[in-house]
Formats: sequence, structure tokens, C-alpha cells
Amino acid sequence: MGIFGFFSKEKKETLDKGLSKTKESVFSKITRAIVGKSKVDDDVLDELEDVLITSDVGVETTLKIIKRIEKRAATDKYVKADELTRLLREEIAALLMENNSQDAESFVIPEDKRPYVIMVVGVNGVGKTTTIGKMAYQFKKNGFNVYLGAADTFRAAAVEQLVIWGDRVGVPVIKQKMGADPASVAFDTLSSAKANNADVVIIDTAGRLHNKINLMNELTKIKNVMKKVIPDAPHEVLLILDGSTGQNAFEQAKQFTAATEVNALAITKLDGTAKGGVVIGISDQFHIPVKYIGLGEGMEDIQVFRRNEFVNSLFG
Repeated sequence: MGIFGFFSKEKKETLDKGLSKTKESVFSKITRAIVGKSKVDDDVLDELEDVLITSDVGVETTLKIIKRIEKRAATDKYVKADELTRLLREEIAALLMENNSQDAESFVIPEDKRPYVIMVVGVNGVGKTTTIGKMAYQFKKNGFNVYLGAADTFRAAAVEQLVIWGDRVGVPVIKQKMGADPASVAFDTLSSAKANNADVVIIDTAGRLHNKINLMNELTKIKNVMKKVIPDAPHEVLLILDGSTGQNAFEQAKQFTAATEVNALAITKLDGTAKGGVVIGISDQFHIPVKYIGLGEGMEDIQVFRRNEFVNSLFG
């Protein structure tokens, strides 16, 4: 395992703490499902199905997991009920790997893409600007020169919040006046970043879903203007989802993946919810890698998503 794959004790403790509410909820339900049972039978599988659905894994993904557990139980001939969590860990980790949730390296960028441009999308209130600030902090800590672009010009609070994060982290924020053309802000940001040999550029965008056509047109315009400065930009379109909203996060993912070419996900606010199972369902249903997870409000409270560590933390 390389240096960037190292999972420290501190990160594990943060992950365990962040997922504690989901873990307690899932484990208490699984314990009730297997009490008095000597093997995984149809009744246990029915109970497990309810556990996963109520943990916001989603119906379709839950049915996939149940079929995999059922197949394992049949293949292994006799599976004790107390081995159920081990089966869950193994099968969910395998499912995540199949659905393109490969472990990312810790806040590094490709050598041949400088500056590496990340366009961040998501509805208001999901922790978009906070996540951008945390990412900027982590990239800077790894020695990268980072620029932020305040292209959410429809809310003064969004620009102000990004500027506060920029000051806190110590990275420049490119902005214009309230109501300015978001594509113009993106153009200025990339131009400045390129002129100053930046390594990473993160562009915030407006989080509106009231009209999907307008959203699509706006995001397409921003991307087209970026390409005038850096032809292959944006390299990453990162959708931020609030894990605490459960099934609403699925709907937001549907809307944004229809509006633009999302190729990475960040799921926030997992520390305050028992709905951490949504990470599994969204990864499975949309076949887009979960790249980051948010586990608190501090600058350090963001982690690169590692499927095995996530599943181990969730299921004990």
C-alpha cells in the first residue's frame, strides 16, 4: 500500500465516530433479526431487507444485496446467523467495487493536468461551500497551489462564505459582484489560476433545481467557457449530496446527473444521521464513484472514500 493509501488510526476513529449513529441503528436491527436464530433463513433475510431499506440503502440495491446473501448462504450450505455481518461486509464491499467505487488517492491530482479543474454542483444547503473549503485545505496541506472561484453569484451568502473559507485556508478566491455571469467568474478564475501556475481550481456553482433546463444550460455554458482557457476543463464534475436527507439525495442525484456529466460524488453530514446506508445505494444506482465523505464541520472532517474501511466501520 502506497503512502496515499495509508489509513491512519485518527482517520479510522473519525470515520467510526461519524458513522456511529448509522452503525448503532443498523446493528440493533440486525441483532433483533437474528435473535434466537441458528442460521440465515427466509425470515432472517426478510428482516435484513427491512433493515437495509430503513437505513436508506434503497429498494433496488437492497434486493441486490439480499440476493447475494441468499446465494452465499446456499453455496456455503450452512451459515450461522451470527456470521451475517461478515457476509454483509464482504458482499457490500464487492458491490461497491463493481459499481466503480474504487478507492481514490488522498487529495492528489494527475501529473499531466495542471491546473486540475473541479466544478462543484449541488443544491443549496447540502454543505457545498463547506466541502469546497475542506477540499482546499486538504489539497493545500498536500503542497498544492489552490484557487477558488465563487460562481454561485445568485446568493451573496454563498460568495461571502467562500471568501471566509478562502481566508481561513489561505487560498485566493476569485469573485465578481452579486448577480454577475457565473461563466464569467469561471473564466476569470481559470485565467488567473493558469497565469499563477495553480495546481488545483475549485469552482462553486449555484444550487438551483426549480428548472432543470435552465440548470443544464447554465452548467453547460460554464463548462464551455472554461474550455476557452483550459481545453479539457472541467476535469471533474463533483456532485455534493447531503447524506442526512436519505432518499431525497437519490432524487437530487437523478436531477443533476440528467443536467450535467457528473463523474464524482461527495456525500456530506454523515456524522449527524442514521442514514449512512445512502452511500451504498447511490453508488450502486448511479455507477458514479463516491470520492469524498463529510464527517463533521471542521477542516479535517472530510475523507477520501475507501469502500473497505467504510463497510468495516459500518458493520463492526
